[in-house]
Amino acid sequence: MSQSSETPTLRFSPKAVAELESLKTHYPNLKACILPALWIAQREYGGYLPPEAIAEVAFRLKRTPAEVQGVATFYSMYNTEHKPGRHMIEVCTCLTCNVCGASGIVSLLERKLGIKLGETTPDGMFTLHGVECLNACDRAPVVQVGDEYHGPMDEAKIDALLERLRNESQSKVVQLADEIVQVHLKEDEREKARQAAESVRG
Repeated sequence: MSQSSETPTLRFSPKAVAELESLKTHYPNLKACILPALWIAQREYGGYLPPEAIAEVAFRLKRTPAEVQGVATFYSMYNTEHKPGRHMIEVCTCLTCNVCGASGIVSLLERKLGIKLGETTPDGMFTLHGVECLNACDRAPVVQVGDEYHGPMDEAKIDALLERLRNESQSKVVQLADEIVQVHLKEDEREKARQAAESVRG
């Protein structure tokens, strides 16, 4: 696989490097490691995969940026189009949720946040998206924030959710990426990554 001869700016933390090195051993080749590497990058780059993140993953996995970009843009779970807010609110807009009032939930969120679907609030707190089926029809209409499902939603529940999220300092987007990375690692690999992070602090 031909790579660019230039080394991109590398931003992965020692913890991220240790995690990626462990994950490489889980797969038959480096190409197979692109998906988990993108989750590491999404966490390290603050919930977003700008061209610099794509270039870093490509460099670390000995792939071309075009190949990594093609994988990242194929899946909606990776944020490649724009940097999301601290919290991404995803409203299920499939049939069951729509029958149960999803369009009204979207309208309420747009009004309360002052944005439309696909936009981010000016303060960078919230991004609002409509998504395909979240497979939680028993809670329709349902919304997802990070790894949390909320529903059935109504105006009171929206208000309570927005208030709680406004008081949370950690990004749900970054937190979700980290949780997915951790699931891929064995306990001793997580410990090795923690030690790598601590060695820099120490």
